[in-house]
Amino acid sequence: MKISTPLTTITASAAAAALALSGCTASGDEESGPQPTQDQTQSESPSGESHQGDHGESHEHAADGGQPPEGIKEASDPTYAVGDEVVLSADHMPGMDGANATISGAFDTTTYSVSYTPTDGGDPVEDHKWVVHEELDNPDEAPLADGTEVALNADHMPGMKGAEATIDSSTDDTVYMVDVDTGDMTMTNHKWVVEGEVQPAK
Repeated sequence: MKISTPLTTITASAAAAALALSGCTASGDEESGPQPTQDQTQSESPSGESHQGDHGESHEHAADGGQPPEGIKEASDPTYAVGDEVVLSADHMPGMDGANATISGAFDTTTYSVSYTPTDGGDPVEDHKWVVHEELDNPDEAPLADGTEVALNADHMPGMKGAEATIDSSTDDTVYMVDVDTGDMTMTNHKWVVEGEVQPAK
């Protein structure tokens, strides 16, 4: 009877030790569990930054600008006529400044630089050049004062049509549509460049 008591005690102690070791192993697994989640979170961060970059890059002019808006008046005696070869000094996008272009339309209207937030969730656009008076939704008589709030009917870029905008500045210079090759992109009926952004071809 006295001999069996220590054996029972030893067996119980061994079982307790095994349970303790098992508990340590489980605890170790739990500690390593969050690590893949952290790695996954870290891998998602660059993806988010890349998405934002791609989204910003989506705000580019269409390759084909389409027809001029209804109601716009063709210029009666423009400095540059349709078909004239010119050189652009505008820097609305990379490769435009110094690019050769062909005039595809010349118009007399009020032309505005505007700031707006795209309707597709893109980053706010500041001092966008240009939109013409006929591309505004039910505007007051031209010219509109700087700071005037307007709605855009222009669809030069994704998220532009229907956006709320603020007039930054305006000009009554003749405004032109042009066919241009920037090196990165060939555009027909690009809207818009104003008189001061066009030079004779050399």
